[in-house]
Amino acid sequence: MAIKTVFLAAGGGFDQVSVGSTETTPPGPGQISVRLRASSLNFHDYLVVSGVSAPDQRRIPMADGAGEVTAVGAGVEEFAVGDHVVSTFFPDWLDGEPQVQGFGRVPGDGIDGYAREQVTAPANAFTRAPRGWSHAQAATLTTAGLTAWRALFEQGQLTPGQSVLVQGTGGVSIFALQLARLAGARVIATSSSQTKLERLRALGADEVVNYRADPEWGTTVRGLTDGRGVDHVIEVGGPDSLLQSMHATRVGGHIALIGVLSGVQAKLPMGLALARQLRLQALLVGNRRQQQAMVRALDASPLRPVIDQHFALDDLVAAFRHQESGRHLGKIVLDI
Repeated sequence: MAIKTVFLAAGGGFDQVSVGSTETTPPGPGQISVRLRASSLNFHDYLVVSGVSAPDQRRIPMADGAGEVTAVGAGVEEFAVGDHVVSTFFPDWLDGEPQVQGFGRVPGDGIDGYAREQVTAPANAFTRAPRGWSHAQAATLTTAGLTAWRALFEQGQLTPGQSVLVQGTGGVSIFALQLARLAGARVIATSSSQTKLERLRALGADEVVNYRADPEWGTTVRGLTDGRGVDHVIEVGGPDSLLQSMHATRVGGHIALIGVLSGVQAKLPMGLALARQLRLQALLVGNRRQQQAMVRALDASPLRPVIDQHFALDDLVAAFRHQESGRHLGKIVLDI
């Protein structure tokens, strides 16, 4: 049976996106078939589709996918037909320390992704979705949700009463705000938009800072903690924000290096890093076991992701144009 599929031509670019079809395949041993219902956009997907870091061959884009299981191959005991599932960013990294470098096995980049109506893949390429979540909500977890979870709880070991600095209003930052508040942490959030700062307060931010109006916002954030500094920083800005993040962080504090929104090359102020004995941890999403732990936590919580806008699968380029505009707050979802 033919299924609707979005393709990205080699080299990428929005003008190289087309809608076509592929044929369904039944699951073999250890595989499941999933009727995909939603995907969500991430900055990594934008880099691939826009052509900044596009693959050198035709690819089905999108790293995030959520839907229901329609068939189960021999030997699969974890899933049954009808289960709601969500994809994993690194389908081969099941547990333990990082063993992967780059994006060679990431759906939508090194291998085909989830901009299609159905997929047959190894069962390990999915986990269960949180109970009671819609497919659109679950589709936000693969990249943004797990990145925030790993930064705060797996690497940061966040505990109640600690403080967290989040930057901007993208998917990772909003998830980090929600998760930190759920864990009983104090959250300070930054944005360049006064309107977005008000929405961040409504989402639970204890303090907000306009980084455009306040170029020394790191010192301001430090002042909001009575001069101690925050325990954790979700650093998504990259080179243009790292110095201020370091100024904002306490002695021995943790900075999760996640985003490259302002570039990939930065000068590291070694004197400040050494004087503060900062722990800078670069991380790239997470493994399957970490995603399963996140899903269990979400099963026991009232948290739901913030979805900015929905687009149809056929309107993938329009969705990326919306992301490119920077007007969104939270996640942008493709309904499949």
